[in-house]
Amino acid sequence: MNTIPPLSLYVHLPWCIRKCPYCDFNSHTLKGSLPEQAYLESLIRDLERSASELGKRSLSSIFFGGGTPSLFSARALASFLDAAARQISFEPDLEITLEVNPGTIERGAFADYQAAGINRISLGAQSFDDAMLKKLGRIHCAAETIACVRELRRAGLDNFNLDLMYGLPGQSAEQAVADLSQAISLAPAHISHYQLTLEPNTLFAAKPPELPGHDLCWDMQQRCLGRLVEAGFEHYEVSAFAQTGRRCRHNLNYWTFADYLGLGAGAHGKLSDGNEVRRDWRLRHPADYMAAANPVEGVRVLSAEEKLFEFMLNALRLEHGFSMDLLTERTGLERAFCAPLLCEAADQGLLQISESRCQPSASGLNFRDDLIAIFLPDGPGGNLREGAKNGESHGFL
Repeated sequence: MNTIPPLSLYVHLPWCIRKCPYCDFNSHTLKGSLPEQAYLESLIRDLERSASELGKRSLSSIFFGGGTPSLFSARALASFLDAAARQISFEPDLEITLEVNPGTIERGAFADYQAAGINRISLGAQSFDDAMLKKLGRIHCAAETIACVRELRRAGLDNFNLDLMYGLPGQSAEQAVADLSQAISLAPAHISHYQLTLEPNTLFAAKPPELPGHDLCWDMQQRCLGRLVEAGFEHYEVSAFAQTGRRCRHNLNYWTFADYLGLGAGAHGKLSDGNEVRRDWRLRHPADYMAAANPVEGVRVLSAEEKLFEFMLNALRLEHGFSMDLLTERTGLERAFCAPLLCEAADQGLLQISESRCQPSASGLNFRDDLIAIFLPDGPGGNLREGAKNGESHGFL
């Protein structure tokens, strides 16, 4: 690991008006008034304590996620950004994203967020069918999403993402395509398009709705993919589509196994020091986080096997995969160490390998879970250090 990776900042704002039944994020239903000032002060203390570990590194992106970050005022976010700028250098073209629930925005708020420094919005549309939104437990309607887009444009915020789901309860392929067509008509810079899944420890997991079958979801996915490509969107990651020059820099930082500082209740971070990769995580409950002098709950240094698995878990989300140089640069692992499992993935037809690059095959993209499972530290690939000579047959050793 000769080059210091880019650095991003994730800030978790954990409260929602109502928790969605499919959501497994660390989010908490707001009871009473939002403790905005107390939480802001905790974030700034956490930032000040953490900044000393960063040296002279600069931030390439900041992402306010949740929860529902748009419950926080522009004033509060501006105060945090001012404090961050005093502690950490900002790159000149810093990307600053705010996640927004369309049901929490008042007229004129986007102009205030833009004045605070926010230059990218991720809008949780999920669907443009009000009946579907009701099934999903969302607090907004389709008209509010459309009104939000108008407000975004008035504020000069044309760099925005629309989150959209398919495979919804009772949804047909025609409805999924209609949802996407409505999203495209709003001319977003970016669309996140992903299938609804039943995650553990959610209301939907406990009381599963009737979801479309695998074949129908596959039809939805393929028809929507064609529609996105036709509309000029680049499919650059499993569920991410961007207009030219509008890829999400913050998420690319994750997918290329770069570094990030995580602040806020339950936030996770990753920092590199030489060949060492260290993960840390904050106390999960907001009350515990705000009460703690040092909210870091744990720190762990990744083993070589864990570094390889985590790199693959992220980088194999990208349509064009990764370069072998990036793998070595971000993990400190030699090619011979990684060769056995890379070759196994190639032999199973899930990965395409050249001298300088690895890329998921069509089968690897369609059966990504099978591809990733090969790299589990105790998975079917066995000992990483055995069989390195097999790399010779794939031309990258």
